[in-house]
Amino acid sequence: MTRAEKAERIGKLLDRLYPTTPIPLDHGDAYQLLVAVLLSAQCTDDRVNLVTPGLFALAPDAATMARQPTRSILARIKSCGLAPTKAKNIRALSKTLAEDCDGVVPETFEALEALPGVGHKTASVVMSQWFGHPAFAVDTHIHRLAARWGLSNGKNVEQTERDLKKLFPPEDWNTRHLQLIYFGREYCPARGHELAACPVCGWAATRKRMREEALRGGA
Repeated sequence: MTRAEKAERIGKLLDRLYPTTPIPLDHGDAYQLLVAVLLSAQCTDDRVNLVTPGLFALAPDAATMARQPTRSILARIKSCGLAPTKAKNIRALSKTLAEDCDGVVPETFEALEALPGVGHKTASVVMSQWFGHPAFAVDTHIHRLAARWGLSNGKNVEQTERDLKKLFPPEDWNTRHLQLIYFGREYCPARGHELAACPVCGWAATRKRMREEALRGGA
């Protein structure tokens, strides 16, 4: 089966399983989504949703956040991974938004990726899920699924993103990103995975990839 045939079959399955794809990070506007996505790096969405109410109660917008000392931001996000660095970046990007953008989150990849702590994946989520522009945000989990299913042999998330964009039409990118996240959590975990219980791996997983994962004890 070719990659394109696999992608078509997987896409139909994802559409059946997840006809709606709510954003798993709680937020009220583009700024809060940007901050929440930044916090989600090496941290679960559930954890982010636990800390953001307190953080946004302190400062719901860029101008207010920029006036907070870093220690106050850190106190509210300290249970997240990489919290000290994230606190500095949240304050710095808020200051940039307040001073250079009138507090408004920009609607271009170039401007978003120029903000402190904002990489391509974070920018992709904001561009797709808030602004509605076609973007395929690939994190380490989606990178793992694409490799496991033989949709990409990319050595990094950048190559995997390029491969997935070739396999799925642009109008599906924003939805596929979230569907793959939901599917990975529910059916296709990194460790302790049973092929027979997975609606995709039973027919799509490559033997080479599964052997590699078995040798590493999961990926």
